[in-house]
Amino acid sequence: MKRSEINQLISESIEFFKEHKFNLPPWAFWKPEDWNGKYEICQEIVDNVLGWDLTDFGGDDFHNLGLILFTIRNGNQQNDKKKYAEKAMIVEENQLTPMHFHWSKMEDIINRGGGNLVINLYQSDKDENFSDETIEVKIDGMSRIVQAGDSVTLTPGESICLVQGVYHSFYGEEGKGKVFVGEVSDTNDDSTDNKFFEPVGRFPEIIEDEAPLHLLASDYKNYL
Repeated sequence: MKRSEINQLISESIEFFKEHKFNLPPWAFWKPEDWNGKYEICQEIVDNVLGWDLTDFGGDDFHNLGLILFTIRNGNQQNDKKKYAEKAMIVEENQLTPMHFHWSKMEDIINRGGGNLVINLYQSDKDENFSDETIEVKIDGMSRIVQAGDSVTLTPGESICLVQGVYHSFYGEEGKGKVFVGEVSDTNDDSTDNKFFEPVGRFPEIIEDEAPLHLLASDYKNYL
């Protein structure tokens, strides 16, 4: 992806969060130069991978296969007593986050506003393939049985609890607009705890056609 595309997506995301009256921390708006010399005071942000994050899952087709998010808080299993994480995500219509599960993390996925979020579900088997078993999930604390491969649609205000080992993919329902998605979970570690059904890339290859407007979490190592 071009840096200019990433800058535009972050700018649009800032406006989207404003429309939904969701306030990001002040450092979300720092320019690259604002980070200079601040590692000591921003160590938790850097080491726990907080901030702007964007992936095209290696497909180079962000609007069909991709996700932009802001990690607001996160612990670190190696050196942190914080055992929880929170993310704010924006999912476009028909923009897919591919099928995956987590070995360690339990999470609540929340539709905080905008359109509808469609989540496809499978239980994993002992070989980490799709199982044909039904899945019991909790929607806002209420049990629901879902057939293997079926979907759950979350309207604004609804949430689903996903336990370890449950495959899930999601996208915004066509015709309903972008979705403001929240995630509240155990400590998040994308480097060790994501099992994708089909291998995917994590960070896009960036063509630096202009300077960053705001840093991605993957940029910190180059600026601090």
